Amino acid sequence: MTFAFYDFETTGTNPAFDQPLQFAAILTDDDFLEIDRINIRCRLAPHILPAPMAMAITNVTPSMLMDRSLPSWFEFAEILRHRIDKWSPACWTGYNSIRFDEEVLRQTFYQNLQPEIFLTQTNGNQRMDMLRAVQSVRMLAQDTLTWPEIAGKPTYKLDQLAPANGFSDHKAHDALGDVLATIHLARRIQNRAPELWSALLSNRNKADVISRLSSGRPMVLIENHFGRLKVRKGSYCGVQDNYMSAAAFFDLEASDPSDLVEADDDTIFAALSGERRRIVAVATNRDPSLFDLPDPPTEIVHRAEIIASRPDFHRRVGAALARRYQDRQEPADVEKLIYSGFYTSADKALLTQFQVAKPPDRKELLNEIADERLRKLGHRILLNETPNLFADEHLSKAAVALAERWTSELDRNGWNTDEQVRNDLLKVKEMGLATEAQIEEIRTFVSARISSAAAGKMPT
Repeated sequence: MTFAFYDFETTGTNPAFDQPLQFAAILTDDDFLEIDRINIRCRLAPHILPAPMAMAITNVTPSMLMDRSLPSWFEFAEILRHRIDKWSPACWTGYNSIRFDEEVLRQTFYQNLQPEIFLTQTNGNQRMDMLRAVQSVRMLAQDTLTWPEIAGKPTYKLDQLAPANGFSDHKAHDALGDVLATIHLARRIQNRAPELWSALLSNRNKADVISRLSSGRPMVLIENHFGRLKVRKGSYCGVQDNYMSAAAFFDLEASDPSDLVEADDDTIFAALSGERRRIVAVATNRDPSLFDLPDPPTEIVHRAEIIASRPDFHRRVGAALARRYQDRQEPADVEKLIYSGFYTSADKALLTQFQVAKPPDRKELLNEIADERLRKLGHRILLNETPNLFADEHLSKAAVALAERWTSELDRNGWNTDEQVRNDLLKVKEMGLATEAQIEEIRTFVSARISSAAAGKMPT
């Protein structure tokens, strides 16, 4: 299978409320020889307030954000869809991509009404995260890479790790530069630890992960818990009710399961939480760091056999996994409703039409869509792309509502606010990430954006 190494640079760190500004990707064969590449940018969407820290780190200027020769975010989403279709099937690979870049991609498709938001997992595509790969290397084959340190601790930052391992001229925090650095690390691991590389590849396929787990044999799971890597030796003990992608993994080294298999449901539920969890959830579709355990100790094998012999325990663990979410409330913001249900076939067909329809027809199509989330997002697209379709009074109300969001409390929901901007500018100055002139340019740009919206004029 080919690899599609990719990376985004964005307006901030929250995929739900920020947007991508740059996408770069390189398609390679399984020896990492380049087949094709793409490197594109888009302009800032009217409803987005960029974080000064992100602008400073990625060297993005206000003029770059407002470059009218660049595609809009809506147009950018369509370009990405076409490229993924063209390169499929491939293994979509990034650095910290499962937690960040993949979410940026899904939000890009969701907020711009693409009919499919899971394209990197369908049509034969798979996913792999090189950050997880290098962390596994650290725990299982440390001599494979050189490990730079910050404050006496190993760092997994790409801009530190790639140069320490022979990648010269790394243009960090540029999407294409980070893609090239990621490919370099993949090649190095493949060449220096081929058996481990093969094991890493087995984690990118959900069906393979489930098959290995459900065998019941002891395995190794590597977790990243708030920046601290932990190795667990355990085995499969169930799958979440109504969600086959969440499997349960019992830590066989930490404790004997004999008492828990006979325990009541509340005790099993309690085993899923706390500092010393006996059972952890494994997302089988998110490239887990799961490996075979060679020559497991007799006691570990015996404990695994106890769990494997109790399918009733598996079922109760599955129910306990689902119970974790029974009191979860639906978020209020449409951006956070991305996983609140799949689209109907009828709505998907309308979204396909929406992408190619003329602006006036798009407005009519929105009235036919049943999903309220999509109608809200579609209305915003029309405001951004074709404001001439709306009366001045409507545009003014939309602008004022936007200003209210930008001037709301700092931790309201994760979007950038004027208070966050001020704090960011102070940090940029303290860290020496920009000159005084650059800082003032960013401050003036963001302030003008907020003032324009507050005055009832939609930013462009």
